[in-house]
This record gives sequence, structure tokens and C-alpha cells, in this order.
Amino acid sequence: MGRIIAVANQKGGVGKTTTAINLSSCLAEKGKKVLTIDIDPQGNTSSGLGVDKNNIENTVYELMIGNASIQECIITNIFENLSIIASNVNLAGAEIELIGIEEKEYILKKKVNEIVMDYDYIIIDCPPSLNTLTVNAMTTANTVLVPIQCEYYALEGLSQLIHTINLVRNRLNPNLEIEGVVFTMYDARTNLSLQVVENVKENLEQRIYKSIIPRNVRLAEAPSHGLPINIYDPKSTGADGYRDLADEVIGREEE
Repeated sequence: MGRIIAVANQKGGVGKTTTAINLSSCLAEKGKKVLTIDIDPQGNTSSGLGVDKNNIENTVYELMIGNASIQECIITNIFENLSIIASNVNLAGAEIELIGIEEKEYILKKKVNEIVMDYDYIIIDCPPSLNTLTVNAMTTANTVLVPIQCEYYALEGLSQLIHTINLVRNRLNPNLEIEGVVFTMYDARTNLSLQVVENVKENLEQRIYKSIIPRNVRLAEAPSHGLPINIYDPKSTGADGYRDLADEVIGREEE
């Protein structure tokens, strides 16, 4: 049965989408069958994986409002072993359209349950907010992976995210766990990055991944070419960082 990981942080600019894209691709590179679900109306995961998000008939929006089946929404094998359900700005209206719908927190879960056995991993990229879409991702997921940027305000808002995860666990998804924290945009040349890592380790009880994603020009360039980093520049430090993270994620399953 596929393992479902929601990548979430309501703070923007922390490498959440970059992590969803590249973790998905690196897991696929390691022979795992992966489905990425872009549940962010910005659709950056979709475009970052080379999908023309504005010219897709069936997206997460059509899935959520019941206009298309999940099978109709999956774009298969955009790269070897990697498929996607894409998103675009239409999804921004879904929250209003779902008002009054019974069990609206479970819409995505019910759809994903139909295909979960077909994949080793399902990676869900959440919006940078704690809204109905994020709650749907968390009721669907087994675990939540939290990217944290190595900068001064790294811990800001993190307690609220953990509080939300705990609320979802208590009220909607008793099996939800925190997958762990991964540090992004790490700059080995600065004391600040090191201080942030140490500060988070001191203040968080959650699992912290050893893999650290560097601040890397090639990593920033890759989405504009519609390619994950392991394909855009396979020998870059960014590609190495996400391959290490993929290894750790796979390793956690074997623990």
C-alpha cells in the first residue's frame, strides 16, 4: 500500500514546493512508483515538473468538486515512475464551492483511496496556508513532512503548524504522524544556517532528517526548465541533497 506524505508549512518561501518536486523525482529515480498531487492553487509543483498547468482539462479542482474521477486527473509517467495530478488557479475557488458539503475534509482521501494501492509513494504539495485544502491533504496523508528554511524566522509559525497537525490527528485522522523536519536553503558559509539548525534541534521534539538541502543556484533554476534537479543537473549538490532525503524517507519505512 502506498505511503502518503503531505509536504506542508504555512510559511511561504521555505522550499516546500521544491521539496515536493525533487523528493518525488528522487524517489522515482530509485525505482519507486510515485504520484505527486499538487493541491496548491499556485500550481508551482505542476509547472516545476514540466506540466502546462493552464491547458489541462482535469486538475485537482475538477477532482475536488466531483467533475472528474481520479483516474481521469492523473497524468501518467511525466518522468519514469512519476505521475502527477496537476493544479492551477481554478483551485482557489474550491474552498468556497465546498462550503456546506458534508465531510468536505475527507474529499481527497476518498478519491485517493481508489488508487493508493497503485503507488509506492504519494506526495502531496500543500498550499502555504492552513485551509480546507491543507486539511484535506492531512486527512489523506500518513505523515507530514515539514521543510524549514535556514533563516532567522525559521521557527515562526511552526508551533501553529504542529498544533494544526495535532488537531487533525485528534479529530479527523488519528493515524497522522509528523514525518519529520528537513532543513532547506542551507548556506554552509554563514553562521546563521548553523545556528538555525542547532536552535531547531533544541526546540523541536520531532524527527529531524540528517539530509540538509543547500542554497543552490541550479536548484533555483531547475523549475523554470520544468525539470526536477536530479534530471536538470544530476551532479549538483541540490540533487545530492534530495537523493539523500529520498534514501532517508525510504529508510524510515524499513525501520
